[in-house]
Amino acid sequence: MGYQASSDRYATMKYNRVGRSGLKIPAVSLGLWHNFGGIDTFENGRALVRHAFDLGITHFDLANNYGPPPGSAEEMFGRLLATDMKPYRDEMVISTKAGYGMWAGPYGDFGSRKYLISSLDQSLTRMGLDYVDIFYHHRPDPETPLEETMMALDQIVRSGKALYVGVSNYRAPEAKEAIRILKQLGTPLLIHQPRYSMFDRWIEDGLQDVLEEGGVGSIVFSPLEQGLLTNKYLGGIPKDSRAAGASVFLNENNITAEKLDKVRRLNDIAAERGQSLAQMALAWVLRGERVTSVLVGASKVGQLDDNVEMLNNLAFSSEELSRIEQILKS
Repeated sequence: MGYQASSDRYATMKYNRVGRSGLKIPAVSLGLWHNFGGIDTFENGRALVRHAFDLGITHFDLANNYGPPPGSAEEMFGRLLATDMKPYRDEMVISTKAGYGMWAGPYGDFGSRKYLISSLDQSLTRMGLDYVDIFYHHRPDPETPLEETMMALDQIVRSGKALYVGVSNYRAPEAKEAIRILKQLGTPLLIHQPRYSMFDRWIEDGLQDVLEEGGVGSIVFSPLEQGLLTNKYLGGIPKDSRAAGASVFLNENNITAEKLDKVRRLNDIAAERGQSLAQMALAWVLRGERVTSVLVGASKVGQLDDNVEMLNNLAFSSEELSRIEQILKS
């Protein structure tokens, strides 16, 4: 018998409206950045996607270059759609992106109309889809006029290859201009995907205000700082961790004594709340309802259970927020 989704998959998940649109996405979304590439085990990826969906996680986030090798995460997800998830396609929000180097030559990177449309065509082929729900420009292009990039996103929606469009890694001024251009074109910007966590708070300096004013939602990546905001590193650096593997985004040089001291003190507050540190860090990102969804990665199904369980304790007292703020600013 093939996969049959849990009948109570919508019982406990929280769904938030994306900006001023008609779309809702789960408060916890699954990112396929890691553990879904050609070097990973298909059956583990299958177990993660199935379990996520059973928990009410309906949003699955990809990009053209996710793997490794680039493109392989979309290929794996395409296999899962064909074998397991096809009956549930209309219950899923599938997103992908383009903006980083994908193929050789002058047309395989950044934000030209040629690159974005060609890349999405390739992504749709890899996943076996006619359209994605959200297509993002993955990062600003310092050379291509923003008008051209936004016109490409508008064309992609009008062609039916994506239902909505978003941007990622845009700073406040760039995001404000993107919102203005797309509004003029008649294809509103749906969502922004920035990096945000207790240790990386740049979006609080103007971007969140721009998004609220523009009616744009946000889904944040790396809310756990690549695992640093968990109990993983409290006893040292595990040999199988990203830091031990000299990750581009997290390595031993990033895990300073000062940061570990903060992690330990934050962990104490989480314990008082009856949560794991990871759960508290995710709940903190969602505080005040300024963030629509947190994008999590997982290598084991148990991690998904732990992440989703935090929805049972989202509230913070003013005292807790004050103590957390003191730790982060110390």
